[in-house]
Amino acid sequence: MLQEIRVFAPATISNIGCGFDIMGFAVEEPGDQIVLKISNKKGVRITSIKGDNGKLPYAPEKNTAGAPIISMLKKYAPSLGIEIEIDKKMPFGSGLGSSAASAVAGAFAMNKLLELNLSPYELLPFALEGEVIASGSIHADNVAPSLYGGFTLIRDYNPIDIIKIECPDNLFCSILHPNIEISTKEAREILPKEITLSNAITQWGNCSGLVAGLLMNDFSLIGRSIKDVVVEPYRAKLIPGYYQIQKAAVEAGALGCNISGSGPSIFALSKGKESAQKVGEAMLKKLYDSKIEGQLYISPINKQGPKVIYSK
Repeated sequence: MLQEIRVFAPATISNIGCGFDIMGFAVEEPGDQIVLKISNKKGVRITSIKGDNGKLPYAPEKNTAGAPIISMLKKYAPSLGIEIEIDKKMPFGSGLGSSAASAVAGAFAMNKLLELNLSPYELLPFALEGEVIASGSIHADNVAPSLYGGFTLIRDYNPIDIIKIECPDNLFCSILHPNIEISTKEAREILPKEITLSNAITQWGNCSGLVAGLLMNDFSLIGRSIKDVVVEPYRAKLIPGYYQIQKAAVEAGALGCNISGSGPSIFALSKGKESAQKVGEAMLKKLYDSKIEGQLYISPINKQGPKVIYSK
C-alpha cells in the first residue's frame, strides 16, 4: 500500500451559459492540490492548509476535502490514520468550483492511496459529500466535470446520471476572474422561481445545440448555443461591466462568452490557443477599464480530470 500521495483536481466551468445546474467542463488550470499520508494515529487530521488566507476549517468533518476522506476511510480502512495537507491554488467564491475541486481531490487521492480501483461513478457520492458542506445541498455540475474530466451532462439526480460528452481537441477556454466576491447564496436568491415557456424553449434548444456542436466538432454551433436567457440577465447585474467584457470577447474572436457558475468569473470558448489568448487579453483590458483587477487563465479542455502528481 502507498504511504503518501499528492494529487491535482481541476477547476470547472459550470452552466456553460445554457445548461444551468446540469452542464460543466474541466480546465487545466487553476485547480487544487492535496497530499495524503498514512499515519500511525487512527482517524483523519488536517495538518496544513495553504493558499486559503485562513478561511478554511481544520476540522476535517467541516472541510470539503476532509468529508469524502472520512467517509472513505470509515468504509474501506477504518483502522488506518490519514493526514491531509491542502494547497488551494484557485480563488474562493470565483464561480470556478473551488469547493468541488477540493472534494474531488480528496476522494480521488483516497482511491489511489488505498488502491481501491473505484470508478468515477463510484467515487461521485463521496465527492458530493464535500460539496454538500460548501453549498448545503447536492450540486454535481462542478463535481462531475472535475471528477470525470471534459464536458459532463447531469441528466437526472434520482438516481444521479452523469453523461460525459466528447469535445473537439482544439477547443480552448479563456477564464477571467475579477477580484470581486459574489455569494453563491445571493446569486441563487435573485433568480426567478418560474420562467416563460418561450424562454424554456430557447434554453432547451441551446442545450441541445451545445451537445450536438461538441459531438460534431461544429465550432460555430457551439458558439451559437452558449446563450442563456434564464440566468444571465439576473447574474450579469452582479458583475461590473459584464456585457462590455462579453462584447469584447466576441469581437476578439470568441465562439461564445458567458458567466462561469454563479460568477464573478467569466469564460469564453475559442478555436485554438492563439485565439483564446487574444480573447482573454481583450477581456482583461475591458475589466481594467472598469477599474477592477483580475486574473486571466488560458486553458485547453481538461479531458482527464484529477491526476496523481507523485506517490510513494
